[in-house]
Amino acid sequence: SNTTQRNMHRAVRSIVGGGLRSFCATSLPSSSLALHNVKSSLAKTGRVGARSFASSSSDSEIRPPITTFSEDETMLQETVAKFAKEVILPKVKHMDEQAKMDLSVLSGCFSNGIMGIEVSPDLQGAGMSFTSSIIVIEELAKIDPAVSVMVDVHNTLVVTAIRTWGSKAQQEHWLPRLATDTLGSFCLSEWGSGSDAFSLKTKAEKDGPDHYLLNGTKAWVTNSGEAGLFLVMANADFSQAHRGITAFLVPRDAPGLHVGKKEDKMGIRASSTCEVTFNNVRVHKDSIVGEYGKGYKIAIESLNEGRIGIAGQMIGLAQGVLDASMPYIIERKQFGKSISDFQGVQYTYADAATDIMMGRLLCYNAARMKEAGIPFVKEAAMAKLTCSRVAERVASSCISMLGGVGYTKEFPAEKFYRDAKIGQIYEGTTNMQLQTIGKIIRDSYK
Repeated sequence: SNTTQRNMHRAVRSIVGGGLRSFCATSLPSSSLALHNVKSSLAKTGRVGARSFASSSSDSEIRPPITTFSEDETMLQETVAKFAKEVILPKVKHMDEQAKMDLSVLSGCFSNGIMGIEVSPDLQGAGMSFTSSIIVIEELAKIDPAVSVMVDVHNTLVVTAIRTWGSKAQQEHWLPRLATDTLGSFCLSEWGSGSDAFSLKTKAEKDGPDHYLLNGTKAWVTNSGEAGLFLVMANADFSQAHRGITAFLVPRDAPGLHVGKKEDKMGIRASSTCEVTFNNVRVHKDSIVGEYGKGYKIAIESLNEGRIGIAGQMIGLAQGVLDASMPYIIERKQFGKSISDFQGVQYTYADAATDIMMGRLLCYNAARMKEAGIPFVKEAAMAKLTCSRVAERVASSCISMLGGVGYTKEFPAEKFYRDAKIGQIYEGTTNMQLQTIGKIIRDSYK
C-alpha cells in the first residue's frame, strides 16, 4: 500500500548515519587510577556511552545481547516485516508456481529504500549499516526466501563491490541507479568452475589501448533475469592464474551480452537463475572495478560478507516456517487435546526454536564483527554453515508436526523446505565452509 511504502521510506531514511556503535574492549589496568584515566581518555574520543541500547547507574557500560537491536534497527525490522506481509505475502504462491518475480515486488523494494541499504544518502541510498542489511534479509526471508536472496545478492555482493572498490565515477554513476531502479547481478560461477571458482574460463582480451573484449559463459547467475547491471569476473591473463582475474561492470544492453536459459529450480523459484553469455562484449578499461588483476580479491571479500547475508536468509526462513506452522499445531486436536500439548511435539518445536536462536546468534555476531573491523571470515563461515543446516532441519520438523497438510502446497511449509536446500549450496557449499573453518582453526594453533 502507499501508506506502507511511505512508512518504510520514512523509516529507512531516518536511520541514515546508523551503524554499529561498538565499544571495543581493552585489557584494563587493575589500578583504579589507571582505569579512571582510560575512561577519561575514551570519553574525550566519544567512545564511552556510544551505545543507546542500555544504561546503568554505575560508570561501567553494560553490553546488550548480540540480537538486541537499537531503536532504529527495531523500527527498520518492523517496517520491513509490514512491507513483506502486506505486499509480498499475497504474491508468494503465484510467484513460486510461475517461477517468476513479480515486478511490482521488485519495484516495491526499490521504492521502499531497501536496495541501497549501505549506499550513502548523497547517492540516493539509505546510509545504513551492514547489520541493517542482515535485518532486512532475515525479515524478507520469513515471508519469501526468493525475494530475500534477490535483495541480498544485490546489496551484499554487487553494491558492496562498487561501494568498496569502485572508482568515484563508477560510484556516482551506478550507485544511485542501484539504489533506485537497477537490479545488480554477480557473475562468477561457470559450468566448469563452481567451488573451484578461480578456474573460470571467461576471458578478457585487450582490444586496443583502452578496451577489452569479454568472451565466455557464466552459470547459475542470480538476478540475471531482471538485472540491469552485471559484475563480471573474467581472466585477463591466464599466465597469472587467479591473479589475472579482473572485475568488470557490464550493463545489460551491452552488445554481445545474452541472458539465456533460466533454470527450473527446486526452490527459491521466483528468484531468476540464468546462464549469461558474453560474445565479444566490448568494455572500456574504466569499467574495471578496483584494479586490473584484483577480481579474485573482490570476489573473495564480497563472498565473505555475502555468507552472512545467506545466514540471515536461512535463519529468516527457519523462523518463517515455524511462525507459519505453530498456529495450526496449536489448533489441531487429537485424542481430545491440542497436539501442541503432547510432550513429543513440544520437544520438536522447542528444538526448532533453540536451533533458530543458535543460528541467529552466530549470524548477528558475524555481522557485528564485520562492522567493528574485526576479522570475521571464520565466523561468517560458521554462521552460513549452521544457519543453512538449521533452515533445512526446522522446515523438515515443521512438515512432520503438521502431518499430511504439511506435505501439501496448501500450507507454506513445503515451499520453505524446498527453499532451504540451496543454503547449503550457493555462496560456498557446506564442505567449503567446513574447509574454511578448519584451515583457520588449524593455523591458529601453529
